Amino acid sequence: VDEILHKVKTEGDSALFAYTKEFDKTEITADTIKVTEEEIKEAYEQVDPKLLDVIRKALVNIRDYHAKQKQYSWFDSDESGIILGQKVTPLKTVGVYVPGGKAVYPSSVLMNVIPAKVAGVSNIIMTTPCGKDGKVYPSTLVAAKEAGVDAIYKVGGAQAIAALAFGTESIPKVDKIVGPGNIYVALAKKAVFGYVSIDSIAGPSEIMVLADETANPRFVAADLLSQAEHDEMASAILVTTSETLAEQVSVEVDKFVATLSRKEIIRKSLDNYGYILVADTMQDAIDTVNEIASEHLELVTKNPFETMTKIRNAGAIFIGEYSSEPLGDYFAGPNHVLPTNGTAKFFSPLSVDDFIKKSSIISYSREALEPVYKDIVQFAECEKLTAHANSIRIRFED
Repeated sequence: VDEILHKVKTEGDSALFAYTKEFDKTEITADTIKVTEEEIKEAYEQVDPKLLDVIRKALVNIRDYHAKQKQYSWFDSDESGIILGQKVTPLKTVGVYVPGGKAVYPSSVLMNVIPAKVAGVSNIIMTTPCGKDGKVYPSTLVAAKEAGVDAIYKVGGAQAIAALAFGTESIPKVDKIVGPGNIYVALAKKAVFGYVSIDSIAGPSEIMVLADETANPRFVAADLLSQAEHDEMASAILVTTSETLAEQVSVEVDKFVATLSRKEIIRKSLDNYGYILVADTMQDAIDTVNEIASEHLELVTKNPFETMTKIRNAGAIFIGEYSSEPLGDYFAGPNHVLPTNGTAKFFSPLSVDDFIKKSSIISYSREALEPVYKDIVQFAECEKLTAHANSIRIRFED
């Protein structure tokens, strides 16, 4: 990854085109790297109108949810002549990475682009790998157009992250990079952090279900498998106070796995990171949930809202047996870009906050500064910063 980043930083487009040929087995040039309006139009013709309708409905839900997160500049003043405040400014240019490869994720396009649009980001650039035919998945293009992406480039992998971080002849440098990817993309994002901002380093997907004897074992089993199918490293954990439920869920899981299309991935995921944990008490179960700090947490208990008040650590919390995890992945509105690998103890879901920055505002009149200037001078001199002290003192020289 370091080698790729260095080459793209120093050689620009030529390195980008060479890596695309090597890794994606396709030729791109300065003339073909950017997706054209004709290609987007063609994508609309290829996407099922029913899917387009669903994308548009989901977009409205996601936009409405994120609109409630907007922050505004504020100013506070008093009669002594002090004005303090905070100026909220959207980032100017954001890069959104969208994976290709194993699966196609138009939902990720919506989840990464819409909060940026709501925040007021003026230039949203997307990179995504193309197939050997030089084309991008139609549903990815349609989702990008609907969400309001300004430009789409046909590059993927660590080389795309390098292009966004440093800029090339074809791709402008951005202020922040968001979006999931494979381990090369994750390591590249980690390495360019500081040159640009990033959202997070996304690990494999996780689901945890906290259930008692009232839960439907068939629902619980289906929900656990909804994340296990993402990849072999995904984790699916049931924590329950009912041994009977644990045994029933285990039986249902085996039945489902036999019929599902991604059964090989699911089996490996369950072998690696699939657990059913039986706790003596609900408090023990809740302590376990808070310690693991899962990306997705479903609460299927007698009083799920009461249980929710005791949860400290989870990326997204789904309450009740009809709030299945895929509701959050696609449609309900909250963001599906969530903290993984225990980082829900200190990180939050992707939000409008990720696409703004804040500046402090300070304004004192002479009348406001005069009664406190000696205090500031004393503080500065205590730290042996005499130029600091002088900067304040000279304003009150005879």
